[in-house]
Amino acid sequence: MSFSQTANSAARKVPAWPLYPILLLPGLWLFWSVLQSPGPNPVETLEHGLGEYALKLLVLGLLVTPLRDLVGVNLIKYRRAIGLMAFFYVCAHLLVYLVLDNQFWWDALVKDITKRPYIIVGVLAFVILIPLAITSNNRAIRKLGPKRWRLIHYGAYLAVILGAAHFVMLKRTWQTEPLVYLAIALVLVAYRVPKLIR
Repeated sequence: MSFSQTANSAARKVPAWPLYPILLLPGLWLFWSVLQSPGPNPVETLEHGLGEYALKLLVLGLLVTPLRDLVGVNLIKYRRAIGLMAFFYVCAHLLVYLVLDNQFWWDALVKDITKRPYIIVGVLAFVILIPLAITSNNRAIRKLGPKRWRLIHYGAYLAVILGAAHFVMLKRTWQTEPLVYLAIALVLVAYRVPKLIR
């Protein structure tokens, strides 16, 4: 039996729902670590950590299709859980910024946005992800129809590019890790473009 057959056979036996608590564990561990060893800037550590988890899951969700097409491993049934947990981490990242970092000081928030364009890029990614999260259920697929539903969910490709760009701009200097995420996001989008324009 080939690797893809073995992987697909195992995937058929494992339901998707355990992914939700499993993917929640890194966030809980991050929160616990910050509580135990706050460091010089615990809010920033928490904020950035949650954002990175969100980006990793967005990239992972987009890897599902190439894995199926190129390797023959079909993990499609797990994609919804991965996408929803990515959105959860995006929301947590945003909440830490609004509540702990800015403490809902709207004047400071407006100044932040004007001074730091990466915040606008991050907010755009969040806004794009909202309809994706809302429609990540079978009822929405039936109501919208598969074609319209897929059109909405193509927004994930733009969201992951914006998320990666947000990460690159945040660092202010050219660092390897953010650029790797951006490169992966661009490759994944480039892989899908021919299918999107058919």
